[in-house]
Amino acid sequence: MDHRRLDLSAHRSRLRSFAIGGLVGAAGAIATIRRSSQRSRRPRNAPGGLAAFEDAPCFLELVGEEAQAYREGGGEISTGTSNPR
Repeated sequence: MDHRRLDLSAHRSRLRSFAIGGLVGAAGAIATIRRSSQRSRRPRNAPGGLAAFEDAPCFLELVGEEAQAYREGGGEISTGTSNPR
């Protein structure tokens, strides 16, 4: 009979661990869903990645400077910085 109590105790311990693990996993899944459903700071129609910088004034200035250097250099691209000091 003593053997049976140990088996029952071990069974309850495993069942308790399984239940706690299930609750922790469910809480993590709910937190992930809530976090992913929140709106991001970037509007949906805004471009992502490098496309987001293509309209930036600093990028347009750099492209303009490179085009000017290309025309003046006879077709060679200068490797200098856009803001020489």
